[in-house]
Amino acid sequence: MKLQKELTLADSICDLRTRKIKATFFSQINTLIDWESISKILDTDYSKGKSVVGKPSYDGLLLFKMCLLQSWYGLSDYEIEDRLNDSISFSYFCGMTIEQVAPDHSTLSRFRTALTKTNTFEKLFSSINAQLEAHDIIVKKGIIVDASVIETPLRPKGKTNHKVTEDRSEEELEVKKDYPDSVDKDGTWLKKRGKYHFGYKKHHVTDQEGLVLGVLTTTASKNEIANLEEVLNTVTVSLPRDIPLKADKGYQSKKNAVLLKKRKLKNHILKKALKNKPLTIWEKRFNKLIGKTRFKVERTFGGIKRWFNGGVARYRGIQKMHTQNLMEAMCYNLYRSPGIIASNSRK
Repeated sequence: MKLQKELTLADSICDLRTRKIKATFFSQINTLIDWESISKILDTDYSKGKSVVGKPSYDGLLLFKMCLLQSWYGLSDYEIEDRLNDSISFSYFCGMTIEQVAPDHSTLSRFRTALTKTNTFEKLFSSINAQLEAHDIIVKKGIIVDASVIETPLRPKGKTNHKVTEDRSEEELEVKKDYPDSVDKDGTWLKKRGKYHFGYKKHHVTDQEGLVLGVLTTTASKNEIANLEEVLNTVTVSLPRDIPLKADKGYQSKKNAVLLKKRKLKNHILKKALKNKPLTIWEKRFNKLIGKTRFKVERTFGGIKRWFNGGVARYRGIQKMHTQNLMEAMCYNLYRSPGIIASNSRK
């Protein structure tokens, strides 16, 4: 019965890809995702009630789909409102009729803020991933861990001439200054490859194809190597025993080796040379073999930047930045899903 269900889904999506009228990404996603389960989460945490003029407020699912469109196309709250009113495909995806008017930008902003406070985006991310796993889109044969810097445009002005945290240094140098209100005060400094960055870091746990399983948001100065356990705790789905964890050589430490053994994960972190102890031939071969898969997490970061204009802070404060990171992770997983299903159906 399970095999028949998977074949039906693959046939349905592949059929949609070959038909001109319905062969759209939005139709594929509406076919793939059970929106009723998403609506239940939204209805629990988002109270629609009535607007100030007594009209029923907009449905949570409509607003969430607006957030998806916003992330996929790199749009502001104002821009997504305009596009939803102008685009038939956008309104169709959101379940709107031609007579309906899109929610205004302030409604969308309040919705996002309300769900950020209740950690609902975490639940939505987990629910969508569970559906993708059920369709064999996410396959947990191994995991990859890495982090990426997200700069905010709300940075201090002027030249940076004080000491700041060096990339992957265990010492975090917090610069205590009275920044003006124009600066995002949750952001911190990081020096990486000789360049200064101000903002945040997003830490991803992905499967071996780069689909995101867990997201952690920290300030830029946070040392990702020292908080591997915190990053792994963001994965809400259960991980099989004895699958490999791949990461670059910066994650190699005795503490992390003990952690992986405790969690029953194979240590496939790249080997690193030590002082007066160069890599052996075996270790070089090991690194080359692991590198063939480990790079896929970097492809994930690059895809989010290239496809969604991601990688730059759109909001102020670490909580809202975490929401942005979760939305971009959801959008990345969904964006790649139709292609993965089509590829699986050809095997």
